[in-house]
Amino acid sequence: MCLDRPFLIFSGTNSRYLAEKICFSLGCPLGKMNIECFADGEFSVSYEESIRGRDVFLVQSTFPNSDNLMELLLMMDAAKRASAHSIIAIIPYFGWARQDRKDKPRVSIGAKLIADLLGVSGLNRLITMDLHADQIQGFFNVPVDHLYASTVFLEFIKSTLPLDNLMMATPDVGGSKRASSYSKHLEVPMVICHKSRAKANEVADMRIIGDVSGKDVLLVDDIVDTAGTITKAADLMIRNGAKSVRAMASHAVMSDPATLLVDQSALSEIIFTDSIPYTKKSEKVTILSVADMFAEAIRRVCHNESISTLYTIK
Repeated sequence: MCLDRPFLIFSGTNSRYLAEKICFSLGCPLGKMNIECFADGEFSVSYEESIRGRDVFLVQSTFPNSDNLMELLLMMDAAKRASAHSIIAIIPYFGWARQDRKDKPRVSIGAKLIADLLGVSGLNRLITMDLHADQIQGFFNVPVDHLYASTVFLEFIKSTLPLDNLMMATPDVGGSKRASSYSKHLEVPMVICHKSRAKANEVADMRIIGDVSGKDVLLVDDIVDTAGTITKAADLMIRNGAKSVRAMASHAVMSDPATLLVDQSALSEIIFTDSIPYTKKSEKVTILSVADMFAEAIRRVCHNESISTLYTIK
């Protein structure tokens, strides 16, 4: 791919499943790396092959717990000290992204802190997907390629859902831009749920702006964490006359008891990407792979080709 400087792909422990799919799509082997764990919880990283002068792609989502982030930082530091030509982090799910501003006094801006840590560790380029807030790209002093899961979601929607009766919806006002993009592209109507929170991860009140009577509703979001908001929105849609309700989100954080809430809710299906490994079991959960999309992004970076043509909608 990179003819002058052949590239190598490595993976952290918990994103290996995705790295292997990316390598399969590119027709290349996954790089050899050893991550040694110590009794006290510390770990060390070592590359088991030469990476001198190579373009090194490191696949690792930074989902909880923080060991995933720490692994990535150590991988980058080791690559820098081993004289890699460039270090490109593939972070399908960028953790701490919900802390993107000071929304009240005396709080940290976690997303900026993570960006600084990655920069200090040797980052030359970031490839990520569906950031919680677009402005996080500006926290970095290196190029950021921001991919969109709509690339894989749209194909699924067109092939499996009833477009003639479809209505897009968002579980909160903050996601209205995302839902509106799908609505315009698919030429279907849209409604919005307005919610107020009592505290983090707890919805106090919710109401629908629009009419969902007789419609097959598709809720769109970027992250599902406790699933409280999206299941409450689905139940509300059904009570207001919706024919069926599905949900679609890029990142399956799915903290307990999220799977239980989904199973007990009015949702007939919830669709995620494999940016995060979903380890629970639910007949309502469908997982779509983004490996081919990231593989194509890697290929284009290596050939200095435009990545913007990958985007169907943003």
